[in-house]
Amino acid sequence: MRILITGGAGFLGSHLCDRLLGEGHEVICLDNFFTGRKANIAHLRGHPSFEWVRHDVIDPFKFEVDQIYNLACPASPPHYQFNPIKTTKTSVMGAINCLGLAKRVKARVFQASTSEVYGDPHVHPQPETYWGNVNPIGRRSCYDEGKRCAETLFFDYHRENRVDIRVVRIFNTYGPRMNPDDGRVVSSFVVQALRGEDLTVYGDGTQTRSFCYVDDLIEGCVRLMNQTETVGPVNIGNPGEFTMLELAELTLKLVGGKSRIVHRPLPADDPRQRRPDISVARRVLGWEPKVALEEGLERTIAYFRTQV
Repeated sequence: MRILITGGAGFLGSHLCDRLLGEGHEVICLDNFFTGRKANIAHLRGHPSFEWVRHDVIDPFKFEVDQIYNLACPASPPHYQFNPIKTTKTSVMGAINCLGLAKRVKARVFQASTSEVYGDPHVHPQPETYWGNVNPIGRRSCYDEGKRCAETLFFDYHRENRVDIRVVRIFNTYGPRMNPDDGRVVSSFVVQALRGEDLTVYGDGTQTRSFCYVDDLIEGCVRLMNQTETVGPVNIGNPGEFTMLELAELTLKLVGGKSRIVHRPLPADDPRQRRPDISVARRVLGWEPKVALEEGLERTIAYFRTQV
């Protein structure tokens, strides 16, 4: 197939490019390089089935394709809060442009949504049926509500125009090609430890997250895209739950050195708990994560040793 990936030079997008090219597809990578990096796709530049286009998804685009994966949007708080209006426009207008293209060329279109649609959840773990607890006017709202609106658009296009959609809700994902300065907890801890700096834990460190290795995440997304039983939304993430202190201590154990753990005030609207209910993914996709946190961290640390 001929497949368009918006945000294809990003952390997840570049791994998806690798996967789809490895399956023999033609891949068009669309990216404006705000958070995506040319280094992530440099190894693909000579590939005969790979094409990259510098373009912002806020502006319309036209391609003849069979599938569209919409991954374009800054996904870490420092990046999406840098220009919050642009973040919302990227989610909403990017979705409209992807859906319009899918409608015109009759392509299947995939939306990379997020566990942030659940906000600071009152239900734990979070099933797809939970509607969430989101602050619509906070510092994180540009991302949370932008992604929620994108889901609305996808389902309205599906109902009104019969566009063939798939929607995934991605939980915390980590691995090689994360941006060292993206402010996400795994990359922050690893980079701080490798530089011999103290590891910054916000709040008392008892808040929890679930960490999915990138290879597992991409496998789940591809399976969702290529099945016909459900359009989603489907949670894809690792149901293993760890506190921030546990993650910091494991990082220090694997990196070594003399870094210590220091505490800072908890940011506003930071969720206290985050763990996916992956019952639907197990049942419909036959998917569950394979890579344990310690193994995935070792691979991630090995990558960052070459970057910092």
